[in-house]
Amino acid sequence: MRLLSLITGFVILVSGCGEATKAAVDQPLEAQPTQTENDLPTVVVYKTPTCGCCNGWIRHLEDAGFTVDAKNVSDLSLVTMKREVGVTAQMSSCHTALIGDYVVEGHVPADQIKRLLSEEPEIAGITVPGMPIGSPGMEGPGARPYAAYSFDHSGQLRVFAEIDPR
Repeated sequence: MRLLSLITGFVILVSGCGEATKAAVDQPLEAQPTQTENDLPTVVVYKTPTCGCCNGWIRHLEDAGFTVDAKNVSDLSLVTMKREVGVTAQMSSCHTALIGDYVVEGHVPADQIKRLLSEEPEIAGITVPGMPIGSPGMEGPGARPYAAYSFDHSGQLRVFAEIDPR
């Protein structure tokens, strides 16, 4: 029953930024080892095809110098992929990215991703759970401070950064 609740929670969250259509293309999980001219790894983003905030986050990464390979997948495939890479319901958002050996979940600012890549901590990845107003891709009035968390392979969360977009 708990697994069903978690899956339902993922589906509701993923559906919150747009309903997937039959145009979704399920593609195998892969991280691209390609490096850009400024030595940043390519970011592979898994998202549903109709999520506008995901597209805003992708633009934010591209503006920061990242090359992005966006993969449109179905809701169910995204939920499955999140589970496979260790993203729990507690840390979930509407898109999941793979960057080198790291998972980046949700609307993590590009400067925090660059910090992750520079420091190379022994963690599974970083996350901004949910879709906080004011985070990249979720800009708008009413922005509030939020946190980015690191997580290890057991799912333990720690504050990675406190972010105030105001």
